[in-house]
Amino acid sequence: MSEATDAIIRAQDLSHQVEVGAETLTLLSDINLSVAAGESVAILGRSGSGKTTLLGLLAGLDLPSAGTVDLAGERISAMDEDSRARHRANRVGFVFQSFQLLPTLSALENVLLPLELGDVRDASGRAKELLERVGLGERLGHTPRQLSGGEQQRVAIARAFAANPAVLFADEPTGNLDTTTGQQVADLLMALNAEQGTTLVLVTHDEELAGRCNRRIRMDGGRLLDAAAEPSS
Repeated sequence: MSEATDAIIRAQDLSHQVEVGAETLTLLSDINLSVAAGESVAILGRSGSGKTTLLGLLAGLDLPSAGTVDLAGERISAMDEDSRARHRANRVGFVFQSFQLLPTLSALENVLLPLELGDVRDASGRAKELLERVGLGERLGHTPRQLSGGEQQRVAIARAFAANPAVLFADEPTGNLDTTTGQQVADLLMALNAEQGTTLVLVTHDEELAGRCNRRIRMDGGRLLDAAAEPSS
């Protein structure tokens, strides 16, 4: 592929440091990574290797100490927090290990939230359609505490895809689930991703789930170990 004209995510010379007391702790060093539109990429590595930190920088949840991040046509590393939040609302979906559902809202209301923020027409119809797609058409009025862990993650997946994001970031989406439920959620995530043609960046310890992605990248000590940081042509 040429100089990543098709890249929807590009990180160049990315580093991230934090101050811990009197010390400076380096979490990421010299990351160069490109993800093509429509590609699915798994980021693997031991706990503390920098996977979630990298995901947060690629998604614009945090700013790098050095380097640049381009996401869906915009240099988010040069934006302020409000601008990054607006860009994420328009272009990005998230699935987290801890579900991150609002506890006082029903399944339907949780999925409706990004649609209403984006002023989507027929938001209620879209939310119901997605909840039916993830097998929760009979659970629209249930709050998170009335749902199992697997059902909560299904709601989170429906919410993530609700606004037709260009990029979906998933951080250990099966990490809090038992093996059988995790497999079902993984099947659903990959199916919806394929149906909607979304770019998927996935952090996981699950080698089987990672193997379902187009590309696997490994990290250790805040660095990429793989040479395959560029999309295959």
